[in-house]
Amino acid sequence: MNKFNAYMKLIRLPGLGGLAIPPVFGAISVGIYDFYKLAILFAIGCFTAIFGFVLNDYADVELDSLVKELHGKPLVSGIIERKNAVAICILCVLFSFFLAFYLWKGQFFDELKFSALVSLFIAGILGTIYNLYGKKIAGSDFLVAISMSLVFLFGALAFACPTLLTWIIFLLTFNQTLHMNAVEGGIKDADHDFIMGVKNIALTAGVKVDGNKISIPWHFKAFGMAIRLFSACLIFIPFIYGLNYYIWQLVLLFLLIAIVILIEARLLWLEKFDRARIRKLIASAAFTRYSIVPIMLISKIGLISFILVALPIAWYIAFTPLTGVKLFQPEM
Repeated sequence: MNKFNAYMKLIRLPGLGGLAIPPVFGAISVGIYDFYKLAILFAIGCFTAIFGFVLNDYADVELDSLVKELHGKPLVSGIIERKNAVAICILCVLFSFFLAFYLWKGQFFDELKFSALVSLFIAGILGTIYNLYGKKIAGSDFLVAISMSLVFLFGALAFACPTLLTWIIFLLTFNQTLHMNAVEGGIKDADHDFIMGVKNIALTAGVKVDGNKISIPWHFKAFGMAIRLFSACLIFIPFIYGLNYYIWQLVLLFLLIAIVILIEARLLWLEKFDRARIRKLIASAAFTRYSIVPIMLISKIGLISFILVALPIAWYIAFTPLTGVKLFQPEM
């Protein structure tokens, strides 16, 4: 792997098509459809996501070095120096706030814009605390979930007061990030987190790996399923309170939710610890979940919804070769 591939892998380039979209959804939820503004928000989403992942890799070098499958990670292998990772994080912060002010070029700086900046700033602080100290704090997954939700909220506050739709997607973003870190991440890393004395929800709940066997207690299964089922209920609230819809749209949402819950059940009822399979289940759930919010927004943005549905997978296919990794063989 050359340095270019390593940097593309470090910043999670293939995943940015889905990971950078929250502030865009935030703006759409308050009626902003201007491509130029949404493109700037997407760029801000990219920089915030890169900041979080690079800082996480920086903080986890020691832990990742204990896992043979993770020795190829750029910072673990040493192909990229840790000081360069710090430089990337600093640049991401500078670019994020520069683009935020550029977004409002020539506009009056009012209370909403100030609130948007505060949201972005707090998101950065919480994300930093999680990445640097989260392994020592059980329940720190809530911090990163709030952080990602605030990045979404920034996209709405940058232009207008949040609506009911805004707050529903805010909660969906919170739920998904919490699930991604506490449940998916907890299961995926259960074989080595305990070695470094990591304190997280999964280990505290009793998730254990013994050889190639994994034991997942019923209360942790209930926790994971509850997050998914709560999100499933949230998705339909905007339609109850006036958001226009088509019958086929609701049927499609039910189908997507069913797929996500089925994948969730397969993950939580695993008996054999197979990191490759766990990665594929996580990736499958992620690509399915990315489709849900765009489908919810069909009455607001029309056929553009389907472009947003296709964006994460198309982006992944287009940019994965730049990391030197095979398609659909995620490394996490």
